[in-house]
Amino acid sequence: MEQPFKRVFLIVMDSVGIGEAPDAKEFNDEGADTLGHIAEHMNGLTMPNMGKLGLSNIREVKGIEPAEHPMAHYTKMQEASVGKDTMTGHWEIMGLRMDQPFRTFPEGFPEDLVQKIEAKTGRKVIGNKPASGTKIIEELGKEHIDTGALIVYTSADPVLQIAAHEDVVPLEELYNICETVREMTKDDPYMIGRIIARPFVGEPGNFQRTSNRHDYALKPFGRTVMNEMQDADYDVIALGKISDIYDGEGVTEAIRTNDNSDGMDKLLESLNQSFTGLSFLNLVDFDAKFGHRRDPQGYGEALEEFDRRLPEVLDKMNEDDLLIITADHGNDPIHHGTDHTREYVPLLAYHKGIKEGKELTLRQTFADVGATIAENFNVKSPKYGESFLNDIK
Repeated sequence: MEQPFKRVFLIVMDSVGIGEAPDAKEFNDEGADTLGHIAEHMNGLTMPNMGKLGLSNIREVKGIEPAEHPMAHYTKMQEASVGKDTMTGHWEIMGLRMDQPFRTFPEGFPEDLVQKIEAKTGRKVIGNKPASGTKIIEELGKEHIDTGALIVYTSADPVLQIAAHEDVVPLEELYNICETVREMTKDDPYMIGRIIARPFVGEPGNFQRTSNRHDYALKPFGRTVMNEMQDADYDVIALGKISDIYDGEGVTEAIRTNDNSDGMDKLLESLNQSFTGLSFLNLVDFDAKFGHRRDPQGYGEALEEFDRRLPEVLDKMNEDDLLIITADHGNDPIHHGTDHTREYVPLLAYHKGIKEGKELTLRQTFADVGATIAENFNVKSPKYGESFLNDIK
C-alpha cells in the first residue's frame, strides 16, 4: 500500500488554544481565547511564518495577516474527551477518548493519602495545596531544608507534585519517592494523572528549579497509534515530555528537552536523521511558564520566538516529510484563575508538495491526527478519529 510520507513531524504547542469550544461553559471557560487575547495584549503578534502556513486563515489573529495562498492545509479541532489537561489532549491525539476525567484537588490532597506518603517515604509532608511551583519553594524551601520534609502541592491540573532540594533529597531518592506515590495513586479513589518530581537548588531567597524534572504518568488505558507503529517496526521519537505523557508506551527513542528552544533544537536534530516513522515534540513552555502564570507578554514573546525558528524546520524537510502543528488544550493568560481552558486548537498540515493550502473540515476530535498518521503508515487505526490523509496528499 502507498505510504505518502516517510517521516511525520508532529509539534504540539502546549496550551495554544484558538478560541472557546462549544462546550466551554461546562468547564467555566466562557470567553477563553488563548491566541486571540495574547495577540490583543501584544497589540498584534509578529508570526509571519505561521501566517504564511495559514494560522490566521483558521481564525484571524491580530497582527497576523491571513495568507492569500496558504502554504499549509488548515482548520481547527474540537476535543471530544471530558477534560482539558495535557494527558487527556495528548492521549486523544493518538486515538484514545477519555469519558471519565482525571481528578483534581483544589482543596489539597486527602489526609489519608498524605499519611500514606509519610508512612511509605519516612518523610513528613508540607504544603499540600494548589500553588505555583516557584512560589511554594520560596514559601517552604527553608523549612524543607531544615526538616527534610517533602513539599507536596498540586495545581488546576490532575497532578501531584513533589518539590525537594537536590542537596536534601538526592535525585535518586526523589525519583523513587515519586514512583512509590505513582503506584499508590493510579486507581480510584485518587485517579491522579501525573506525579511530578520537581527538584530545585540554591539558597533561601534564591532558589531555582532544575531541568531534572520527571513526570510519572498513568499508562494509557488502551493502545495508541504509537503502539501500533512500534509493533510495525516504525520509529517513534518522543521529544520533550512526550514519553512521560504516554509512560513510554509506543516510544522507540525518548529525548528530554530543557525548554522550547532546546525542543526545537532536538526537532532539527531528528530532521537530520534517517528514519521512517514519527518525531513527536511537545513545547511545554507556553503552558508551564506563561499560561499557568498568567503572563501574556511572556507567552506572546515565546510564540514569536517559535515562529522565528520555523524556517529552520521547513528548510530541512524532505519531499516525503509531513509537518503537523497543533495543540492539546488552551491556557488563556487573560482568563480568570490559573487553569487550562476548554478551547478549539489549531491544525496546520504542511509538506513540500502543497501548491496552495486549503481549509479542511472542522475536526470533531483530536484523534483525527492519530487516524491520519495510522493511515499513512498502514497500521491499525484507532477506534476514534477520521483520517484527513487523502485531503492533504
